[in-house]
Amino acid sequence: MRWRDRYGLRRLRGPKIAKFDREATDSDVEALIAFAKSRQGVEFYVEPETFATDTTAMAIAHDGEWTRRRVGSPAVIKKVARDLALPVYDVQLTGYPARMRAYNERRKRAEG
Repeated sequence: MRWRDRYGLRRLRGPKIAKFDREATDSDVEALIAFAKSRQGVEFYVEPETFATDTTAMAIAHDGEWTRRRVGSPAVIKKVARDLALPVYDVQLTGYPARMRAYNERRKRAEG
């Protein structure tokens, strides 16, 4: 069975691959889609590729709950966001939303 490039991971990523990381897979993108479909007010935030990590995206819900997955390139998550009619932001330009930091603080207090 041939591997299908359902989300354009290979086609859109270009020739560059981070050296110490694994590549994004369909299951990474599908996890972001499932998160977005199961929560309200989700926005995507694209995080840049680093030397050790592939391009990632965070899906952040209205209450600040979040998940992060590899996406291979910004074009992949932009396509997913367009298909789901959800906004997508470059975290280098916008930063993370305050609701995410508040959610992290609530979780830290609950665990502590």
